[in-house]
Amino acid sequence: MEIRKASSSDAEGIANLIKNLAIKFITPEFSVEATRHFLNANNQAAIEGFFEQGFDYFVAEHAGATGAEIIGCIGMRNQSHLYHLFIDETWQGQGLARKLWVQAMLYCEAQGNPGSYTVNSSNNAVPVYQALGFVRTAPMQQMHGVWFNPMQLDRTQLPK
Repeated sequence: MEIRKASSSDAEGIANLIKNLAIKFITPEFSVEATRHFLNANNQAAIEGFFEQGFDYFVAEHAGATGAEIIGCIGMRNQSHLYHLFIDETWQGQGLARKLWVQAMLYCEAQGNPGSYTVNSSNNAVPVYQALGFVRTAPMQQMHGVWFNPMQLDRTQLPK
């Protein structure tokens, strides 16, 4: 398994990973319209657009029978907002989310982030983000029928 900085050529693999996991773990609680909105907002064209907007992505790859396969991804907006964190179901619970998070966090801090991060977590991912040190900053919210939980991690307040 290898973690590397992603490029726009990874957009299709990232979008497929997100779609497969979202259909199983995130969108079942959404309406049909909200599901459509979420999937369209995270399809290949959308991911390509995120790269164009300057989002930073890292991917974890595993060498499979058909070549390297993306088994995890993390996307950061403005080096401060964790926008995507998805791990293939087979690889969940093995510390891959934390490895991707540390890689992205160190990158963001090298780009000037003092250590303050936000995320809008799906309901099923709240425990993962809490394990990474994020805390809720507001009750569950909804936009376009998509449910999320605002969370924050402020490493600037941690003892040195």
